[in-house]
Amino acid sequence: MGAEVVIEGLTKSFGNQAIWRDVSLSLPPGEVSVMLGPSGTGKSVFLKSMIGLLKPDRGRCVINGVDIVTCSEAKLYEVRKLFGVLFQDGALFGSMNLFDNVAFPLREHTRKSEAEIKRIVLDKLDLTGLQGAERKLPGEISGGMRKRAGLARALVLDPEIILCDEPDSGLDPVRTAYLSQLLIDLNAQIDATILIVTHNINLARTVPDNLGMLFRKELVMFGPREVLLTSDEPVVAQFLNGRRLGPIGMSEEKDAAQMAQEEAHAAAGHSDGSSDEDLRGVVPQLEPTPGLPERQAVRRRKDRVMRILHTLPDAARQGIVDSLTQDDRIRYGLTAPTPRPRVDDTRETGRV
Repeated sequence: MGAEVVIEGLTKSFGNQAIWRDVSLSLPPGEVSVMLGPSGTGKSVFLKSMIGLLKPDRGRCVINGVDIVTCSEAKLYEVRKLFGVLFQDGALFGSMNLFDNVAFPLREHTRKSEAEIKRIVLDKLDLTGLQGAERKLPGEISGGMRKRAGLARALVLDPEIILCDEPDSGLDPVRTAYLSQLLIDLNAQIDATILIVTHNINLARTVPDNLGMLFRKELVMFGPREVLLTSDEPVVAQFLNGRRLGPIGMSEEKDAAQMAQEEAHAAAGHSDGSSDEDLRGVVPQLEPTPGLPERQAVRRRKDRVMRILHTLPDAARQGIVDSLTQDDRIRYGLTAPTPRPRVDDTRETGRV
């Protein structure tokens, strides 16, 4: 199972400009999490702070018992081997073909033979649907293929934690759907802890086990998908519905006067150009491709949600219960199992 990441009071600024402050959350091991937030809220800075590329002003980021904020450079180097990172643009070397790009971390950080490296690289290229493309240069392939090549490179050291910085950027909706399915399939196969930073609402609603949101330099919420998808928190509801009406403005934050004006405009029946449909609710989550193992993360998350169900608002509780399968309802004692017919009762079995 992937490593657990525990973040406590993490704060980061550049000069006098605060990026975010007092961020605390735990990424459950082996689960897929998504961090949302308007542009400029420091989501990419958050990822870079998690792997020690940027040093926070204060706080802790503990991975397998090691606080990477205060540990030595030698220890940080070792902890970084637990991570695989997919950058926005894939970050491939333009002069290297895909094979050499994916092989690069193995050649830099291990003493494996070229035969071993070839086996691992071809396996990861196959895993990401790039078999047969290993001799192509990054400039000869599509953006979607470059993303998958970047993901293959992120996987070669068998990381326990995979970070994806806006994996959908520059991709059309179809390629984004394929990449989303690929991340779910990877989690089913290797049970890694995955954190995705994205603006994509559909990805956020259908892929992760956990959702979080940064806004106004703070972590607004972080928790199981069921909790955020049914949340009444204004900024979360606005973002997941893709509406203008709410706290988020063009320059991230609206003042009270603008909020009041927009609410009055909406109350008068004027449309803001977005759908009137409220998208809050627990939509089905992507499942692994048939033939792959079940995701163990799903059961762990549902168990966690059911433990806190009694603490949630009525609408959230009802939405969560409505989303459960019949097997789930029985498992959590919400429905009595249907009794099986007795084999000696001829009225029920039809036997004579």
